[in-house]
Amino acid sequence: MTQALRKPVTIRDFLEWYPENSSKRYELHNGAIVEMAQPVGKHEVIIGFLIRLLTLEYDRLNLPYFIPKTALIQFPSSESCYSPDVLLLNLPALELEQLWEQYSTVELADSIPLVIEVVSTNWRDDYHKKLGEYEEIGIKEYWIVDYLGLGGQKFIGNPKQPTISVYQLVGEEYQVRLFRGNDRIVSLAFPELNVTAEQIFQAGGT
Repeated sequence: MTQALRKPVTIRDFLEWYPENSSKRYELHNGAIVEMAQPVGKHEVIIGFLIRLLTLEYDRLNLPYFIPKTALIQFPSSESCYSPDVLLLNLPALELEQLWEQYSTVELADSIPLVIEVVSTNWRDDYHKKLGEYEEIGIKEYWIVDYLGLGGQKFIGNPKQPTISVYQLVGEEYQVRLFRGNDRIVSLAFPELNVTAEQIFQAGGT
């Protein structure tokens, strides 16, 4: 007996299906809808700290940025849509985004100065899949905040320890710098940002 294969969900189908005002978060991974697990408390506190930190900085510099509560990045090449933990958007660039007004969804690198993922148990998504796709569409800066040191040794070293990996686009490829302890985060999007890795980790009570 041959089992019928389930038809992959397209990005358009996913966006039209997405429940309005839902308390749950969903992503589309290679044509499959994935319900995102509810983050633990420390994870949420770190996200809140980062949003406050970046908002104060772009307000201080009078930059046309904002951080949406819920928004998606789409990747047509893989039929994927992600909802990052922190998504910094460039307001003027959204005029060129075809799906922004109806679906709060972006796909152009000029719209996204910075994206941040805070690592949970599904760390492979952040270090493998999302890293490759953020690089592919040309997002200039991507942080992976691994406050529990969960990532693979090839990403954060051995012994594992809490690490912030800052990937910055050089040409068409990411180059990475690792920040731990009292290392001051070096950011292309915010060169004057004054925060250490430990300050971010301590925001989550670690």
